[in-house]
Amino acid sequence: MIVPPPSELIPAEKLGRVHFVGIGGAGLSGIARIMIARGITVTGSDAKDSRTLTALRALGATCYVGHDPAYVADVDTVVVSTAIKENNPEVVEARRRGLLLYSRAAALSAVMEGRRVAAVSGAHGKTTTSSMLAVALQHCGADPSFAIGGNFNDTGTNAHDGTGDIFVVEADESDRAFLQYSPEVAVVTNVDPDHLDMYESPEDYHRAFDAFVDRIVPGGCLVACVDDPGARRLAEASRARGVDVHTYGEAEDADIRIADVHQQPLSSSFEVVVHGRPEGTIDVHVAGRHHTWNAAAAYAAGIALGFPSGELREGLSSYAGTRRRFEYKGMVGGVRVYDDYGHHPTEMLVNLQAARGAAGDGRVIVCFRPLRHTRTQFFYRELGEALGLADEVVVMDPTGDDPIPGVTGALIIPHIPLPPERIVYERSWSAAPVRVAERVRPGDLVLTLGAPDVALVGPEVLELVGDRLAAESEPGAR
Repeated sequence: MIVPPPSELIPAEKLGRVHFVGIGGAGLSGIARIMIARGITVTGSDAKDSRTLTALRALGATCYVGHDPAYVADVDTVVVSTAIKENNPEVVEARRRGLLLYSRAAALSAVMEGRRVAAVSGAHGKTTTSSMLAVALQHCGADPSFAIGGNFNDTGTNAHDGTGDIFVVEADESDRAFLQYSPEVAVVTNVDPDHLDMYESPEDYHRAFDAFVDRIVPGGCLVACVDDPGARRLAEASRARGVDVHTYGEAEDADIRIADVHQQPLSSSFEVVVHGRPEGTIDVHVAGRHHTWNAAAAYAAGIALGFPSGELREGLSSYAGTRRRFEYKGMVGGVRVYDDYGHHPTEMLVNLQAARGAAGDGRVIVCFRPLRHTRTQFFYRELGEALGLADEVVVMDPTGDDPIPGVTGALIIPHIPLPPERIVYERSWSAAPVRVAERVRPGDLVLTLGAPDVALVGPEVLELVGDRLAAESEPGAR
């Protein structure tokens, strides 16, 4: 559901007791963490229990499984996830009681009040870029607060209430939430139309980023990638309007240029050249060339915030990755499994390119679950074409929103440019790991890709491959 922006933003400390409907999600759980750290009484509910709810309980939150009007009987403010329906009993009760109703964006704005905000947006790469920026600033001693859409691999957290005056936020454009923030530094990694169930057209999507730039506070700036046509257009138009713009990318005219890229299977490095002057090297210890752009964006934002080049580069080189961003899940019998959240055709292409590099002489086997029926309806051709970079593919049905008649994984199948014997359409979730495991052989790389629950396929594949190897090693098995 969409909750209108509040007419007046109230700082988090004055919201009273706060209840989160959908507290287990990546967005709300991070805000809840920050509010708990500030001494605010937090309760929340979600449809099912999870490790996230367990972690929030350990921090002091009261977390319920399921939804009940009684859960909002003793609170002052209710924060609602966009995934929650209008007829949710807690939302209905909150309205009946006249409680303050906040969207995720409004609650995030409340906890950012009074901080210098660095907001990272774009169709792709914003989770990794904002994570890299937070890590780099920590290395500089800034202790920023942050709220990010993914958990760090090393700490397992997605949010932090820092002692410094900077707040790094992943500025989500999917529901126009980013148009409620007021950044000092606005980062746009790319502008590649998505969420066309929310936006009227690709042009409407582009206009939203123009409006995002208009949110920059006086004295602030835009950081944008000139290698992406959409972000370049935004940078040029913004500069023409008098906005302070810092560009980055491999293009010769980038203010902060990526040069001498050295690509390894699971890492890369590049030289940073600022206005023609070499500044030094950044080592990126995550797979995929696209992460050089993410690191350059974080570096440019750090420079714009006033931090020194050397410490930023050192900090970026210490970045250890974010969960569900080409996350290594394990290896059994020479079969490696990785997982990634990539669900847009562009994201799938860059991840499959990274997988091909990491696989070496092995094959790339992909298990893909589309995220949202609406996205599948808009992009089924492009999704299929992207999967053509794999050697074999298992496609599942979409999830994440209400079903649309006729929109299934089968729509994608005809557009995958692979021989039919290398493509499987599997409607049963429980059968998907079996379909993957029966196709792999030593040296292969398995990539689970897309909707959150496809991440659970990888561990099952590893277990099945292990069971198969154990059975084959039994005396008389051959």
